[in-house]
Amino acid sequence: DTASSYGNEDDIGAALKELLPKYNLKREDIFVTSKLAPKDQGSDLVYDAVIRSLNHLGFSYLDLYLIHWPGVHGVDISSKENKKLRKESWKGLEDLFKAGKLKAIGVSNYTARHFQEILAHATVRPAVNQVEYHIYYRHPEDLYKICSESGTLLQAYSSLGGHGVMDVLADATVKRIANELSVQPAQVLLRWSLQTGFGVIPKSVNPERIKSNIDLDFLLSDEQMKALNSIQHRQKFAWNPDTVV
Repeated sequence: DTASSYGNEDDIGAALKELLPKYNLKREDIFVTSKLAPKDQGSDLVYDAVIRSLNHLGFSYLDLYLIHWPGVHGVDISSKENKKLRKESWKGLEDLFKAGKLKAIGVSNYTARHFQEILAHATVRPAVNQVEYHIYYRHPEDLYKICSESGTLLQAYSSLGGHGVMDVLADATVKRIANELSVQPAQVLLRWSLQTGFGVIPKSVNPERIKSNIDLDFLLSDEQMKALNSIQHRQKFAWNPDTVV
């Protein structure tokens, strides 16, 4: 999972060029997501932005490409220009999808309002809506409902929390359940997300943690899920898209 805004597509492309043949893997053996930067929204910019990402990565196609944010760089969050440029961006992604440059397209940080808007004009259904989601931050029921009804996967980022006053990994309930199951707190948080219907994309550079994050072949009991769902603390770590028109 990468993005134009992360500034690491070149590095990922170089690493994959070296490592895929080293381990006898092909391009189709991996799944790569990138995202349209807020500065590249609109019909005049979206095509070049996608081709630029493909060139950086050294690919002929991307498995998934998302509109990173409902707002547009340099446009006031209260301006209706955001809505106009979002619509243009989606049309551009649909064209690239139909041309085979993008195997699937979707959005990120879209609220139910933003998502309903895209469904009103989309000819290609968004495959994914990637949003912040963890035990300290959930979404209104209308977002779950509209994504479920449209067959769009909700994918969680920041499943393990982020920088803030409260540490999700250190939550007493999470730690207690981890001890009960002899797993790590991070595994409890990821398993909770999966059992609530979200996909997960945890980030780590530590090989042991990466292995641990994949090892989710266990189930949280109804009682454990109830305990996690009953946690009252609420805290958002990333940006708030609710303010974008």
